[in-house]
Amino acid sequence: MVDVSFPAQASVVVIGGGVMGCSTLYHLAKEGITDAILLERNQLTSGTTWHSAAQVRALRSTRNLTELIRYSVSLYSQLEAETGQATGWINKGSLSIATSEARLTHIKRQEALAHLFGVEARSISAGEAKELWPLMNTEDVLGAVWSPGDGRVSPSDLCAALVKGAKSRGTRIFEHTAVTNILTKGGKVVGLETSRGPLRCDTVALCSGLWSGQVAKMAGVEVPVWPCEHFYLLTKPIEGITGNMPTLSDHDSHLYIRDDSGGLLVGCFEPRGKAIDPARLGDDFAFQLLPEDWDHFEPMMVNALHRLPPLQTAEVKMLLNGPESFTPDGSFLLGESAETRGFFLGCGMNSVGVATGGGAGMALAKCIAEGAMPMDLHEADPKRFPACFNSVEALAARVPEVLGKHYEITFPGRQWTTARNLEVTPLHTKWQRAGAHFGQFFGIERPLYFGKSKEPDLTFGKPSWFAPVGREVKQAHRHAAIFDQSTFGKIRVNGPDAESFLNRVCANDMSRPAGRAIYTAMLNERGGIESDLTALRLAKDDYRLYVGSAAVKRDLAWLRRHLTDGENLDIRDESRDHAVLALMGPKSAAIAEALGAAHLNRLGYFCHDTAEMAGVPVRAVRLSYVGEAGWELTCPAGQAGPLFEALEAAGAQPAGLFAQTSMRIEKRFLAYGHELDSDVTPLQAGLEFAVDWGKNFIGKDALWAEKEKGPPQKIISVVLADPDAVPLGNEPLYAGPEIVGKTTSAAFGYRIGKPVALAMVQSETLGQIGDSTLDVDIAGRRYRGSVLDGAAFDPNGERMRRSHGV
Repeated sequence: MVDVSFPAQASVVVIGGGVMGCSTLYHLAKEGITDAILLERNQLTSGTTWHSAAQVRALRSTRNLTELIRYSVSLYSQLEAETGQATGWINKGSLSIATSEARLTHIKRQEALAHLFGVEARSISAGEAKELWPLMNTEDVLGAVWSPGDGRVSPSDLCAALVKGAKSRGTRIFEHTAVTNILTKGGKVVGLETSRGPLRCDTVALCSGLWSGQVAKMAGVEVPVWPCEHFYLLTKPIEGITGNMPTLSDHDSHLYIRDDSGGLLVGCFEPRGKAIDPARLGDDFAFQLLPEDWDHFEPMMVNALHRLPPLQTAEVKMLLNGPESFTPDGSFLLGESAETRGFFLGCGMNSVGVATGGGAGMALAKCIAEGAMPMDLHEADPKRFPACFNSVEALAARVPEVLGKHYEITFPGRQWTTARNLEVTPLHTKWQRAGAHFGQFFGIERPLYFGKSKEPDLTFGKPSWFAPVGREVKQAHRHAAIFDQSTFGKIRVNGPDAESFLNRVCANDMSRPAGRAIYTAMLNERGGIESDLTALRLAKDDYRLYVGSAAVKRDLAWLRRHLTDGENLDIRDESRDHAVLALMGPKSAAIAEALGAAHLNRLGYFCHDTAEMAGVPVRAVRLSYVGEAGWELTCPAGQAGPLFEALEAAGAQPAGLFAQTSMRIEKRFLAYGHELDSDVTPLQAGLEFAVDWGKNFIGKDALWAEKEKGPPQKIISVVLADPDAVPLGNEPLYAGPEIVGKTTSAAFGYRIGKPVALAMVQSETLGQIGDSTLDVDIAGRRYRGSVLDGAAFDPNGERMRRSHGV
């Protein structure tokens, strides 16, 4: 029975009674927050959960996302013993087939990744795949990967078990209770208004699926989610299906297939989905379905008939069409919002709600109870999206492509094609004229490489941009190149308490005088890196922080939430006010002199000064992310054009992100989301030089404890012997038969003439192998690599530190 006495107050209110809401409530109860309540506008599982195909496949693109689903698997298989309520958990594994060489490489890379993450998976032949799925046509199957630990669950039964476990610990659930307003004060949640009356609370967990964007606006929060129609076919019983079978993934045909009540369930993630305006669903949409659309499904049906000949004579039960919500990048939203304290998101599940729900609910509950995620989950951080993705136009354009990419091969260099040019850098038109190929970062277009050629053919082999990128590296190495870094976030921190505040939230010494640049990290209480940044001290009480392109929203929230009462300073976003051009290469000194800024050649490393270059005011900081001498030049955004034209006329040429990435990997320079995240400490990353042990800062105690014990892992460089190897990052590293680490970034090193990777390796292993070799597993084939403790190119940094004028 549903509780009938509505409370006046609760510590946490969960909005939404799908699998994500039920899991969050269950885990809040396990965390001891037993006065938490769940509000559902209709009935539990209504909306999306009830019609989910409910596949649970463990392997994801990162270890921690994989761990969330492994947690789900463990939870779903044990809930019945705890609660007495069956979840319908069926562990029959999954089978991924390949009908193209590219797909075969893709699933073999997935197999290698599974081994790295401890997920059981193995390659099998087409014949072995046929034994597991006798009804399948395997004439065009080249190979397969078998994952025996995967399974599926009954979504309604799962929610019933979670609810039973939550209520047994004291939490309450109110169905048919709509939230009509979310009350905030001073940027914090203070209560709700509902159809049953007002409710005081400090924390809200938004798990309302399709309606999350609408509800979030009540709290002043933007949630970029939008629904798409999702189809699967159900048949009546078919001869040859007895009992349960593995889930069959024919992603070349955009299909997933499994048994269902003696018949077949054939679902698809077609190349281009169908977005649907939430307004069309209406406020009373609960257990309804959308109309069948056989014309849209027909190409998928043709593929299914080819793969499953018995389907030709099967009797169709229905073509189910139900809405599911998607985000602009295909990953869900998990964590506290940037805009409003105490407002947490667990939504936008992108068709993996049931698979991820157990682990994601656990992580969200811990984030609420303990103030931090139990592991790094930056891929799901709600603060990763810029405002430009909140428009109806952008979402409606992007989410059909997101659905279509669900089963697409993840080639390196793959880019979104929809919702582009939402934001551009000040030099965008000039880059277009120069033949730039663009990528989108935090909604902003940024040149990847330059070359007046057609869109590249994507491959796991040597890419079509190999030669153009090589020319750009050569330009920076032998002459002078211009890298557009205007996408950097730029945060101004000024006021009487700026120095003391930054010294508390940053690990490095922020007391250095005006005119100095400071590389530092902001740490969490575990000593993990929340952000790495470069700060320019402009004056005694004035700093400008340069942060990662996608980090500005997250970093602003982190800084503002660590302000204490009485601190006198201002924190503001200046990201769009300034352009940043990095002038790099041995000819940069002559260019600076020719443009009237000869005094910059006397500037010390990690120092900055103002200048005029061809009449444009700039602030030049002497540092390098590519290992060549030069400056990062900051100028007013509106004057970037004249500055670029002057630099180009003096001999510099543009270079893109791919060249910069190759050069930074050769130099063992680190990047957030690759080598760095909130689980990695400065000691593990080799960044102790950027830690000031003589002061107190957030995370110091945990970091010092690790220093005394020794970091468990370290970052190394690996230079591959085979020049034709194409490492991409996220590949296992082997010492003999044992996996001892993984690559974190990889590229071809044009200055050293070989492929090069950065890698995170167990410290114990590193001590054993010394300056020896490791093997890199690239799609099941191992390539020998030399281990370097430092950079593969110019390890002492002589080129980039070389004085220009003295």
